[in-house]
Amino acid sequence: MNKKDIKKVVLAYSGGLDTSVIIPWLKENYNNCEVIAVTADLGQGAELDPVYDKALKSGASKCFILDLKEEFIADYVWPVVKAGAVYEKKYLLGTSFARPLIAKKLVEIALAEGADAVAHGATGKGNDKVRFEVSVKALAPQLSVIVPWREWNIRSREDAIDFAEAHNIPIPVTKAHDYSMDRNMWHLSHEGSDLEDPWNAPKDELFIVTNTPEKAPDKAEYVELEFEQGVPVAVNGTKLSPAKIVETLNEIGIRNGVGICDMVENRLVGMKSRGIYETPGGTIIYYAHNELENLCLDRATNHYKQMVGIKYAELVYDGMWFSPLREALAAFVDETQKTVTGTVRLKLYKGNVMSAGAKSPYSLYSQEYVTFGADEVYNQADATGFITLFGLPLTVRALMKQGKLK
Repeated sequence: MNKKDIKKVVLAYSGGLDTSVIIPWLKENYNNCEVIAVTADLGQGAELDPVYDKALKSGASKCFILDLKEEFIADYVWPVVKAGAVYEKKYLLGTSFARPLIAKKLVEIALAEGADAVAHGATGKGNDKVRFEVSVKALAPQLSVIVPWREWNIRSREDAIDFAEAHNIPIPVTKAHDYSMDRNMWHLSHEGSDLEDPWNAPKDELFIVTNTPEKAPDKAEYVELEFEQGVPVAVNGTKLSPAKIVETLNEIGIRNGVGICDMVENRLVGMKSRGIYETPGGTIIYYAHNELENLCLDRATNHYKQMVGIKYAELVYDGMWFSPLREALAAFVDETQKTVTGTVRLKLYKGNVMSAGAKSPYSLYSQEYVTFGADEVYNQADATGFITLFGLPLTVRALMKQGKLK
């Protein structure tokens, strides 16, 4: 679609630096088009308070603020938790699985409002542009996608700050504190500034969600999580909604310094980046879920599911939420979770999460079979034939190397 034909644009609007400058930029560069701002409330808290007025003052005709917290956790976070999907062994995908939901709502409003295009503020060096745009292609390929970072003369966050100041747009960052942050109820991420040198340790003042372990209490805290078919349903015996579970575990994790992750990761777009992630409740949930799976899944299923989890994480990280493969893997995961029901008790102490007990009506653990004491169910002599056959390939190879194979 030609630029002159675009009359109405729906913008994914966070109120942060990049999207703050996009509204006036769109109107200046797309024939004074109508701009509708869409903000997803994923649990960012008070930072959303000024968003509505700010969007309208910046030139938006409307601003939708959508409360998506329960849908976010139930439909996007829980499937990833059930899969045990962790990107490159550390990243719990807090930004990655938020983007397809935002894109879905962006498309829904664009179609309802008769918009010609959607727009986002993801930069050229990040993964989010891919996540947003492939999601739009999967849901409404007829919509045009406007990406200001590919068109404008702004080349850095400093340039964006200058543009905002020139247009009298209030912004949440300064040149002295210019971390790129993404926040939702699952996590808070930090990138850029002094973190761009991986030799620089993160400063204590960077952490605005989680206590550092040094500031955590000197006494351990215990927490119990109850799961049904792989999904958390209760904390310390109290049944809660998906969002309330995360909020409750965030409070517990925050005060115990749990969930700080410092990693260098491989971006989809070909470069390595360094990020600091604060994921207090999510870290507790992943640990507990893994403990319950170890109790309830057989060896073959558990090991194969770990391989599936790696691919699942890669698909989510790459923005392929709506792909047939992600959906097929989700069906496999759901089958494995039918017996992942039970309760896990954890001990939290100064940033550490430790197992303190697990139980399940579907537990495959048998004390009678595993005991070092006397038992009536295990015949030690059965091992002889098993080991002979299990080791047969090694025996044959050794005989071949010795020239004794007939």
